[in-house]
Formats: sequence, C-alpha cells, structure tokens
Amino acid sequence: MGETELRNADIDTALAETKEAYVARNAKSLARYVEATAVMPGGNTRTVLFYAPFPIAIARGEGCRLWDMDGAEYVDFLGEYTAGIYGHSHPVIRAAVIRALDGGINLGAHNLLEARFARAVCDRFGLERVRFTNSGTEANLMAISLARVFTRRPKVMVMEGGYHGAVFTFSGGGSPINAPFEFVLAPYNDIEATVALIDRHAADLAAVILEPMMGGGGCIQAEPAYLHALRAATTRIGALLILDEVMTSRLAPGGLQSVHGVKPDLTTFGKYIGGGMSFGAFGGRADIIDMFDPRRADALPHAGTFNNNVLTMSAGLAGLTEVYTPAAAQTLNARGDALRERLNALCRAAGAPMQFTGRGSMMAVHMMRGPIRSAADAAKGDAKLKELFFFDMVAQGIWLAKRGMMTLSLPIGDAECDKLAGAVEEFLASRRSLLAAAG
Repeated sequence: MGETELRNADIDTALAETKEAYVARNAKSLARYVEATAVMPGGNTRTVLFYAPFPIAIARGEGCRLWDMDGAEYVDFLGEYTAGIYGHSHPVIRAAVIRALDGGINLGAHNLLEARFARAVCDRFGLERVRFTNSGTEANLMAISLARVFTRRPKVMVMEGGYHGAVFTFSGGGSPINAPFEFVLAPYNDIEATVALIDRHAADLAAVILEPMMGGGGCIQAEPAYLHALRAATTRIGALLILDEVMTSRLAPGGLQSVHGVKPDLTTFGKYIGGGMSFGAFGGRADIIDMFDPRRADALPHAGTFNNNVLTMSAGLAGLTEVYTPAAAQTLNARGDALRERLNALCRAAGAPMQFTGRGSMMAVHMMRGPIRSAADAAKGDAKLKELFFFDMVAQGIWLAKRGMMTLSLPIGDAECDKLAGAVEEFLASRRSLLAAAG
C-alpha cells in the first residue's frame, strides 16, 4: 500500500471511530430522524442541514447556545448561515414580534410598519427604492427577472461556484433545478477572462450577479479590482450589476459594497435584515425598481402574501434601528476579524495545511495551504479532513456547518471565542499526524 493509500486509510479509520462515538451520543436524534424519514424524503426538508450518518436534532436555543435532544450543549457558531445574527430569542426582537402579534397578523392591507422599515433599509444601504420578498432566493429571482425586462436581454452572468438561492446554484456546473435562464458562467476573481466573457455576450447580457464575498462557496472574498472591473464593464455594455448581499450586507454598516466603493444597480438582501424572520429584499436605482410602481400603465406585477407581513416588518425595523446599529456592525465584525486571525495563527504555529478564510463575522475552514481566490481553489482542499474537523468540533460543543462555514452572532463574546480557539487547538494537536500526512 502506497503512502497516499495509507494516509487515506488512517483518515477513514479516524472518521469511522468519530462517527461511531457520534451515533452513541445521539440516540434520541437518531430516533427522531428515523421517524421523520417516514413522511419526509430522507427525513429532510432543507438539503443543507442533512449529513450522514444522521443530523442532530436541536431542541432549543437561547442567546448563542443550543441544546440537542440528548441534552448536549453547543456554542452556536453557525448562526443560521448568517440569518441568525441576533442569536436566539433576543429580547428586542422578541418584544417586536409580540407587539406585531398583538395587533393582528395577515392584515391583507398596507400596514403602519412597511414604509418605516423600507426607509430604514434604504438609508442604511444607500438604496433609492426597495421591495420586499420572503427569502433571499426570491429576492434574487425578482432582481434577475427585473434586469432581463429592463434591459430587454436574456442572458445572466453568474460565477463558477456561486450560490444565490435554491434555484441559483452553480457549484459543480449547476443544479438540475436551477431557474431556466440563459446563464454565462464566469471565473470568480479572474478579471481578464470575465471581462472577455462580458464583451463576448454584450448584446445579450442583461446582468452580472455575484456575491462580493462568496458565502456558500467558502467565504472567498472578491478582490476589489475585480468588483471595479465588473462595474466598469457592465456600465460600458449597458448591463446591470447585481450584488447579492444576502449574507455580506452584515459585514459593514453599509454592506460590503460600501467597503469597496462599488455601487451596483441592484442589491439583494436576506433574512437577518428582517430580524431573522422569513425575509428578502431587492433594491437600488429608482428608474429600475419603479417598473413595479402600480400607478404606471405598464407596471410589472409583484405578488407575495407575506411580502409586508407585520411580524417581519416589526422585527426587522427593531433589529436594524435598535440592535444591529452601524456601531454594533463594526464591533461584531472586528471581533470576527480578530478571531479568524487567532485561528489562523494556531494553524500556522502547528504547521498544518489548514486555514480560515472570510471577513468580519463570516469565515470558513479549508484543509489546504496557499491562496484561495475561487471555488475551484477551495475544491482542492482535503474533504475528509474537513469532515473530521466537523465531527470533532461537534463533539467539543461547537455548532457549525458541515461544509466548515461559521458566523458570529451578537451574543458571542470572549468566552465563546476562547472555546472555539481551544477546540481548534485540540483538533490540531489530536489530529497532528493526519494533518502532517496531508501537508
């Protein structure tokens, strides 16, 4: 057996032992999972939450803590994939939801909160107009559809490895259930190749959409020069630039676009802005968004029973104006930057082929050395070591995404950051031989 085969066998053995211990600790979650498979495909209604041998069932959360059915406690470093920025049952959010409930829900009319909330969102992120939806997926669907109507062009440029919701998944070449648009796949952070594609499809290109930092793709930042090149190229050919800030708008008071000084034509947003409730939004230039103005004879329709639901309007307004203020955003993201650097320092000190990418309150672990500028780069990391990292973190009371993504919520403090750093240090020590063999 060669060196590579021996290393893989060692990792397989470590994974098998770790999963065996996982199964033994989580008997109630296993029973719940088996029961769920009788009525849900794979016991699941949200694919990203599934992992083998079975997913843990969380019974409750409070602040930045979670408890599973078997009684184990975790520090929540997943933060609902960025949507849970307020933690669990934040008192201000809770009070806002109760106030809304007391006034009646499903009012079937304009209410007293939606315009105030819209003003807060526009002022915070520099939008001229905004419309609300129920998810980031829906916001991106509306923004892309609007761009195609506005420009009278059919094609949409997306990034290799990009993700803009359930019907806009471009990892591994795309998903069979993607929306049936004409997509042009571009290489993230490659200015020359991307601009060449924009020019090649100029006559038919309605929009370019990307995250200014890939979230689901591994917390990979777009280089500022790349964003500025896209802004210039789309302006030159008359296409729209759409920045998907469903996740990244949390990274600075005015979103990541404000950090880089890039003004898109449209921006999309997601659930944390709605207080962690079901929410999405798309906004930007008035001349584009006003195509939905129902006073116009040629107005575009935009339905959605819960677009202005009072629970989200109330929670979102309270969260954005009272809790996640610009000062709070700066503090949270500075904490995230410090934590990420602390973890990377541990990896460097251990000489491990392991790093944490990201910005501010979002990060992801990668089992590899060297720069990571695209999803293709990230795919070169050791997948088995990353899986082992996930199960080892869960065993130490750290809740994170199976793919290695972590986000900070407002209740996370020094003690929680210390716990994560300690867990990573333990992983580096206990798995030293496996990491050395991989490096």
